[in-house]
Amino acid sequence: MLRSFSHRLRMGVCRYAIGLRRAILFVWLPSTGTEMFDLSTLTRRSIGVALVGCAFLAPAAMGAGDTEDVAMGIRIAELLRAGRSVVSNYQTLINDPALGDKHLDSERFASEAIAVYSKNTGQDPFSGELTNRDRRLLQAQIGAMREVVDEQQDDINRAGIGFKGFVPAVFARLLNEKFAAKVGNEALVRVTAPEQLVRNRKSLPDAWEASIIVSVFSDPKRAKGEAYTDVTEVEGRPAFRMLLPEYYTESCLSCHGEPKGEIDITGYPKEGGKAGDLGGAISIVLFK
Repeated sequence: MLRSFSHRLRMGVCRYAIGLRRAILFVWLPSTGTEMFDLSTLTRRSIGVALVGCAFLAPAAMGAGDTEDVAMGIRIAELLRAGRSVVSNYQTLINDPALGDKHLDSERFASEAIAVYSKNTGQDPFSGELTNRDRRLLQAQIGAMREVVDEQQDDINRAGIGFKGFVPAVFARLLNEKFAAKVGNEALVRVTAPEQLVRNRKSLPDAWEASIIVSVFSDPKRAKGEAYTDVTEVEGRPAFRMLLPEYYTESCLSCHGEPKGEIDITGYPKEGGKAGDLGGAISIVLFK
């Protein structure tokens, strides 16, 4: 029975992964040399999906319907990452004091974010079989994206001022707040980090996130990039939770690198991080 369940689980994730351009699908069953493991350990097993240019790992399903929750969590995380990439790519334009109208309106922004998502994953965010809930959440996330950019137009287009402060981290926080206002009864998304790296108190990890960051993501024996999932309670409601680790890249180090303590362009002291260091985590809640 367990062997059959494991096979069905793999087939379900394979069906999701098919069509992802340049995708590599592999099964990771740590410390077991067999498929015959009991269900109490299933929540600690993971199926990894590595995509060229943006590695992430999709944890195994933990019960009926959870394979779909994993797939949806990945879509939400990748769409968030795509939006941050657009903000990062346009920092020179946004901060150009010589230009007024940057022609970076919400429609252009959302279109480019979807294009980045499609390039990274090999598929449109709305491709495949989506439930009504999944489609509603993605539409809410893109709608929230547009609203954030609309509200930032005055700052983005203000001439005579260089640094505007509209950086990827700020975009992500504003996006996630608007997403919660739209569909917070169904899903929540936030970006958090190890407590010593958090710059905005609103981004401090909750007890569940902190415990995973400290006891799981810091484990040198754990595969780097592997996400963690659980079915637990959030705000007194049963929920699927997913935490995806994020690591500093070279582009992060101008603000978060060395020398440690030096004030960066945003006014915060640099953390002294290096490329590859754990810098944060995307936290996703899908209410049951």
